[in-house]
Amino acid sequence: MGKSEENQMLTFTEKTRELKVEFNQIIEEFREGLWRYCRYLTGSPWDGEDLFQETMVKAYGSIYQRWHPTNPKSYLYRIATTTWIDHCRKQKRMIGHLEEEDVEAEYNSESFDAEEAIEYLLGLFTPRQIAVFLLKEVFTFTAKEVAGMVKTTPGAVYATVRRMQKQLSENPIQEKTNSLVSIDKPASNTVIQSYLKALNDGDVDKVLELMTEQAQNEAPMGFQEFSKEEMRSGSMRFGLPGFRAEELLLWGKNVIVVFFDAADGTRMIHDIQYQEIENGKIVLHRSFYFCKEFIFAAAEELNFPPQLDKPVVDWRPNTIVDK
Repeated sequence: MGKSEENQMLTFTEKTRELKVEFNQIIEEFREGLWRYCRYLTGSPWDGEDLFQETMVKAYGSIYQRWHPTNPKSYLYRIATTTWIDHCRKQKRMIGHLEEEDVEAEYNSESFDAEEAIEYLLGLFTPRQIAVFLLKEVFTFTAKEVAGMVKTTPGAVYATVRRMQKQLSENPIQEKTNSLVSIDKPASNTVIQSYLKALNDGDVDKVLELMTEQAQNEAPMGFQEFSKEEMRSGSMRFGLPGFRAEELLLWGKNVIVVFFDAADGTRMIHDIQYQEIENGKIVLHRSFYFCKEFIFAAAEELNFPPQLDKPVVDWRPNTIVDK
């Protein structure tokens, strides 16, 4: 790439980052609800985070196609819904049909708690039915709005919700018998243990030594790097954070949690990471440093508070997030 192309690319990148800041400000109030929707829709915090990130990227990249005034909340949920249903189709899952029937305009069950039923939806219903139920009963969109998001009719939305509530009421919700989170030390890979030691020692050279030359380092919502050379001159050029990191089990996955110790002794979650290993080397390093909703949910699961004010991001209330 020539010098002029490099300068052009840098200018383009800077402009897109400025627009991304404006986009974040517009959608900030909807992010937490959207993240929960993605988590419920997929049935997994990990898959939900992936869907959330894909939704954000698609929303940012396609908003220019809207010729008419657009409700940002409905727009985000519509993209998340269609993206998830497309994924299910690619996986050859039965998407299901939404049929109308003669039902009253609204159907309510005072004794039914929609939130409690989330974990049972995947085993009982198709992806489109789950989307309808969540959008209508949990996130309180109107039947007309839901119909637009899942490409059906308001009558089919009412009928679907009624049938689902009836079926759920006939399948009592059982209490959870186990937990998906543990703070006990999990079984681990020797490469990960070496990485953890190097991280705690602040040894950048050792960290990079454990990676392949073309290893990918990504911090979703923040940055991507595609080689050790890019890491050394980019995210690691000022060294490692110097905080204590531990390996914990979160939602069934081994992760590295980086802690920040506040002045009053409170341990706060600074970052959550995981790595993929192939042939004894790290080929992918993923950091959730910029993923506010994910970090907050993980902090609740692990029973540690998140660090709200850290370099580049500030998640304190009434603070505009600049990502």
